[in-house]
Amino acid sequence: MRTVTVVGASLSGLYAARELRAQGYDGRLVIVGDEPHAPYDRPPLSKDFLTGRADETHLALTDAEETAELGAEWLLGVRARALDARGRTVLLDDGRTVSTDGVVIATGASARRLPGDTLAGVHTLRTLDDARALREELTRGPRRVVVIGGGFIGAETASSCSCLGHSVTVVEAAPLPLVPQLGAEMAAVCAALHRRTGVELVTGTGVAGLRGTAAVTGVDLTDGRSLPADVVIVGIGAVPNTAWLVGSPLALRDGVLCDDGCVTALPQVVAVGDVAGVGGHRAEHWTSATQQPRVAVTNLLAGRTAETAVAVPYFWSDQYGARIQFAGRRRDGDTVRITEGELSDGASAGGGFLARYERDGRTTAVLAVDRPRPFMRARRELARNAGEGQTQSLLR
Repeated sequence: MRTVTVVGASLSGLYAARELRAQGYDGRLVIVGDEPHAPYDRPPLSKDFLTGRADETHLALTDAEETAELGAEWLLGVRARALDARGRTVLLDDGRTVSTDGVVIATGASARRLPGDTLAGVHTLRTLDDARALREELTRGPRRVVVIGGGFIGAETASSCSCLGHSVTVVEAAPLPLVPQLGAEMAAVCAALHRRTGVELVTGTGVAGLRGTAAVTGVDLTDGRSLPADVVIVGIGAVPNTAWLVGSPLALRDGVLCDDGCVTALPQVVAVGDVAGVGGHRAEHWTSATQQPRVAVTNLLAGRTAETAVAVPYFWSDQYGARIQFAGRRRDGDTVRITEGELSDGASAGGGFLARYERDGRTTAVLAVDRPRPFMRARRELARNAGEGQTQSLLR
């Protein structure tokens, strides 16, 4: 390969570029990014950046020295418009084309939006520009903040807004936040984190619409209630950025479908990060974005699937002064057992706890609140078991 193009100047895109050089690729390297910013870290946007404890210099993932070492052509502030049928040309929105021998798709995902969210005071939190706009608004004095969605982004943003002294209400359509990820028993723990810090949690009802003419004034709920609001933050998930790939030979279904080695229907095209459905599963987590590029690049340079990406899903979240860590794959029917610490009235007590999800005598997942060391030991155990399971399946 004489030219490789990374589409997406994201966390996973940067890691792919690093891997290309680390694995000996010394050809032309082009990195295309739709934002004007160099790659930055997204997790702090809803936490330290929003509260003012970190500035933009703390978000940067590269410096001048590394940029020079990568020797890449950076095409920032321009969106990819299409990939030709053979996957050999990337067409850009400004009319330029990039002829290439290999492509790494790392275009990530965009925040899902609500009808009417063009009103002033309505925000999503996905990009640096989103965070800048929200942080600026939150400095204008006390605000009535309504967060729509009790997932990780919604919970972290609610926590930050509460820390800043704003009145915060979280609206979650499910009976409890994070039920799909944690199950009902452990989701109650996260619900307790909201309530014990004075954040109102409204569950079991959806959003019927937003009130206001030029600026938002309230949120109407499907149960007939209306919540007054000066600021509304929409955190209802993300949509993978695949529109530019429509018409290409790639299979698109909630992301770019890949095999277990991140390889798409075209062997010279791989996908990583939030946009990639690796083995049919799309994981919007920091660890996936940093681990997948090594295998993807190996397979891209080999021209075939030479390695597979075997990883235990892992994510963490910082909310209301508590660190929540989760690893593994929970399924309905798993039993939950507290193996360290204890629960008290649905909230963590005694310095946190470690919970194991179990099925047929085996641990399938682990959850920790403020127990990082025991959690890391349990996570390593899960990884070992996953590796052994893959070896056994290959031998069979």
